[in-house]
Amino acid sequence: MEKKAEHNIKAYSNNFTTMTPGSLVIKLRTCKIWQFIRFIIINIKMLIVVRKSH
Repeated sequence: MEKKAEHNIKAYSNNFTTMTPGSLVIKLRTCKIWQFIRFIIINIKMLIVVRKSH
């Protein structure tokens, strides 16, 4: 029965409420340089949190 319900849902239709990414978001997700910068920022934030806890 669940397969019938899933079969009736069509992505990107008016009843589908998930946001679709814009062109800028798609470019940022695929840009290796931006991903490397985000990786560094997230690691710095993690180091700060760990340093505060010890």
